[in-house]
Amino acid sequence: MSELTAPVAKDASENPVNGIAGGAKDANADGREFLTFKLGDEEYGVDILKVQEIRSYDTVTRLPAAPDYIKGVINLRGTIVPIVDMRLRFKMDQAEYNEFTVMIMLSVGERIIGLIVDGVSDVISLADDQIRPPPDMSAGALDTRFVTGLGSIDERLLILVDIEALMGSEGLALADDLASDDAETMH
Repeated sequence: MSELTAPVAKDASENPVNGIAGGAKDANADGREFLTFKLGDEEYGVDILKVQEIRSYDTVTRLPAAPDYIKGVINLRGTIVPIVDMRLRFKMDQAEYNEFTVMIMLSVGERIIGLIVDGVSDVISLADDQIRPPPDMSAGALDTRFVTGLGSIDERLLILVDIEALMGSEGLALADDLASDDAETMH
């Protein structure tokens, strides 16, 4: 599939890639489908069933005392959604937001969380034999608890991310607190 490099619409109903999640209904019964996105030179994948929509980057409302990786919140059709900058969450250099920067809205448990990424690539299907376990880095400084595996397709290597593990229960609770506090101040 070709890389989706065009800017996406601000409204999901205008979004040309909004139908991506609908494609999950046709998922290969022998494998899983992942939405791929880029951060720097690396390519990551999240379970397509968690993707609610993809939006172009829009201004967020910053919240005081929030961790640096939580950029703020947006009002998504009446739902206050915390927005996480994945570069900062992964301790990477901060990128400048441009027309290719997108926000992936994910359903995580009962919550919706937005991820800021450099761009989305495509949706790929991976058979079980194309997914390798993550390397054992328990003795190193790299935290791989949020990596469910490494997907291999042709020459591409995807880092498959468990968004729930990445956010952790503490991060999800913090996101809930920030969203509810902000919702109260917006009324």
